[in-house]
Order: sequence, then C-alpha cells, then structure tokens
Amino acid sequence: MDGRRVASAPELKAQIEAERAGRPFFVYRDGDDEQAILTVEAGASELWVGRAESADVRLAWDEEVSALHGQIEVVRDECTLVDDGLSRNGSYVNGERVHGRRHLRDGDAIRFGRTEVLYRRPGEDAPEATAIASEAPAAATVSPAQRKVLVALCRPYKDGGKFATPATNQEIGTELHLSVDAVKTHMRALFEKLGVGDLPQNQKRVALVERALNAGAVTQRDL
Repeated sequence: MDGRRVASAPELKAQIEAERAGRPFFVYRDGDDEQAILTVEAGASELWVGRAESADVRLAWDEEVSALHGQIEVVRDECTLVDDGLSRNGSYVNGERVHGRRHLRDGDAIRFGRTEVLYRRPGEDAPEATAIASEAPAAATVSPAQRKVLVALCRPYKDGGKFATPATNQEIGTELHLSVDAVKTHMRALFEKLGVGDLPQNQKRVALVERALNAGAVTQRDL
C-alpha cells in the first residue's frame, strides 16, 4: 500500500475487521487505487506475487513486477518472503532489497515494482512490530507525552465504528488531566511531525488519526 496515501475511514474499518479475524493479511492498492486485502487462510503453505493470472497477490497493472515476482512461504501464522532472483527488479522490505529470504514482521512494508504491500500479523508482540517505512521516521520522533495525546485522539476508533470521529481537545484533556491549551500545543506538534500540518483545519484531526494508525504510532492494542 502506498505510504504516501492516507487510508480513508472505511478503508481503516476494513483493516480493523481483518485484524479481528486474527489471521495474517496483506494490504495494498489495486490498479484503480482501491484498497485490497488478502487474508492468509489457515492451512495455506505459500502465496505467489506477480502479474500472472495465477498469482495470489496479482499486480497486473505494475509493469515493473514480473509475471511471477516472488513467493511468500507460510508456516502456521508465520510468513517469509522468498526472492531468489526470480524477478528482474527484486523485492524490498522496509526499503531494503531482499536477497534470499526475509521473515516478515507485523507492519512491514514490502515493495514489488512500484507497488507497496503492507503486511499485518494480528497478535504479534509489539516489540517485534515494524512501522511502515515511509512513516516510521516521523512516528519515532513522537515524545511519550505526545503519544499519550495521540492515543487519546484515536480512542473513538477502538471498535472500528464507521462514523467514529477523533476525540476533542476537551475530551483529551479530561482523560489526561491536561489543560485544553496544553492539548492544543501537543496537537500542533503532532500535525507537523506526522505530515498533516498543511491540510485544511477541518481535515487535520481525521488525517492525523489515519496517519498514526497507518504508521503504527498507535495500534489497536493501545486503544
């Protein structure tokens, strides 16, 4: 999934529903820029990625992807990306080219050609999780105090409600025992750190929630 594109609320809801199912899954955008989710079914032993009709993750629109580009080995709930030179342009995980095998972790961003695919493994221990590469640097600069504000902002999205809206400054302040002015200061810093500062004022809060969830700065376990 392209890290530059912020997922919409319905797309986030679909991801949350996939997460609740408890199986590993892959999220990416198809040729029409629509979100696609492929769940790794129980009992699966492998998945193939490529442009060919036989591919499980079929990226037919991406000319930089080979007919059979790469393989994903599945052992129970563990997925391993295998690229033994089958593809001309290679496969990348979090910006690093894979030579041979790469065990995937929750939140890994995989790139095949020009297409980015997000790997999710619900239930994997948080210390092993890897944020989406394109968002990780920004998320890593969030201070502990700012992260508390960010979690409180996202809390209404805990149940994946279709009509959820971010918490207000007053609600955040009440939860964290902060003044509204203090919350506003943290929010301004978060807008800049997570790259939504240039958006119209009425779009910033929703975009911040979506960016935080996409980046792994806030997870469903936090909510």
